[in-house]
Amino acid sequence: MRGVQIFSGTSHPSLAETICERLGTQPARANLGKFSNGETRVDIGVSVRNQDVYIVQSGSGKINDSVMELLIMISACKGGSAKSITAVMPYFPYSRQSKKKSHRGAITARMLANLLSVAGVDHVITLDLHASQMQGFFGKPVDNLFAEPFIARWIRMNVPSWREAVVVSKNAGGTKRVTSLADTLKLNFGIVTTDRRRPKVPMSMTDSTVFFDSIEEESTTSSKDQDPFALHIHSAASDNGQAEESREESSINMESLVAANLLRPETPTGARRPSELEAAHEYTDVRVQDVITGRLVQGHLVDDDYPSTGPTSVPASGETTPGQNASGEPSEAVPESMINSLISTTSSLPGDHALGGSFDAAESSDEEGSVGRHAEQEKTITLVGDVRNRTVFIVDDMIDKSGSWVAAAETVVKKGGAKKVYCIATHGLFGDESLEQMEACEAIDHIVVTNTFPIAPQVAKKSKKLIVIDISSLLAESIRRHHYGESVSALFHLND
Repeated sequence: MRGVQIFSGTSHPSLAETICERLGTQPARANLGKFSNGETRVDIGVSVRNQDVYIVQSGSGKINDSVMELLIMISACKGGSAKSITAVMPYFPYSRQSKKKSHRGAITARMLANLLSVAGVDHVITLDLHASQMQGFFGKPVDNLFAEPFIARWIRMNVPSWREAVVVSKNAGGTKRVTSLADTLKLNFGIVTTDRRRPKVPMSMTDSTVFFDSIEEESTTSSKDQDPFALHIHSAASDNGQAEESREESSINMESLVAANLLRPETPTGARRPSELEAAHEYTDVRVQDVITGRLVQGHLVDDDYPSTGPTSVPASGETTPGQNASGEPSEAVPESMINSLISTTSSLPGDHALGGSFDAAESSDEEGSVGRHAEQEKTITLVGDVRNRTVFIVDDMIDKSGSWVAAAETVVKKGGAKKVYCIATHGLFGDESLEQMEACEAIDHIVVTNTFPIAPQVAKKSKKLIVIDISSLLAESIRRHHYGESVSALFHLND
């Protein structure tokens, strides 16, 4: 192609060479290195004046060096009077940091988009962004290509009896990606979700404990005006290092609780519509059989009789539980629906929420190391879908840590009865020896990724389960179409 210069960074030179080979050219000459103090040095070795420049630079193990090298190469070509500069980034760095994870968190993906624009980039080509809305971070055009057609083609050609397989999402955030592949292959899909096991008691709200005391009815005429239940709030206070209990009682009638939405009166059984689970007991709905739960301890599936390792449910000294009065004696029976209603409005923990709001369901890929997550804590894992005696494709956009992949694979095999498991992702990051851990997992049969992220040859040779799909033809075709001004929309819907 005339008027084109394709440069390769140091992050993934083999992919850049394959792209150039498909385009019938060679990577342009550039001297890349570092000064003695660690600063990145870039020297463009060819003229780029009035040329369309494409810089192939993906994420790598040295992610910060790769980003800085790309920015300097863009700036150097911009200073060399290049006609246009396109950054070809198969794996977009910092794509998981596309939103705030805490009140003082940074949206690092947007910051990187601003840096690319300031450096002088005119166009960005990437593959399977972690969050597709990241395209809005750029003031320049972004082509977010998809590896799904290549993955679907590989499945059709290499997986026996793939028409009876099931596509499974290993978390709630990846369901859209899974349903898209399932629609392409005309397959059923399922989902695996995990949630921490929470103790039912004690119900702690900062320094106060809330419980209900039943008031005995008197056989007088005034008993009609007396509330059947009263809400008492006990607060603990300390003086000179010694704990002393001070009791402050406030009686709230049921009408004010209902008005404040703290308590909701229980709907009579005959007046409400039975739930799906309740109807299943009466009508034996077979759909309920597709929901299977299990226990995760330290990231592995365990038997139901395994000793619990979670936080104890025994209340601390001086605390009371729902169903006990201040002296620790059992009180009268309280309707469970009233307690559950109050717990649902008061048992939220700030550390479990994103910005104090609802649970962050968008943690869609291997974020076991997030702040506030404890790997040793016991969790409940749920499988929705029928996978018995079927091949299972567990799909996500990247494989970084192995914890969620191993847990999902063990669940579909040991609990669901699946006969074979394929772990499929676009980007194979494989951090913290995750490839070795997935290799050692007996429930995983194959690990399928693309070559968007560099994998050391010696590491790939050691793995017997790893399969790498080449997507260089997709990137090469996008470069060719962009250079000649052709439509790129056909690459989003490839016909296999």
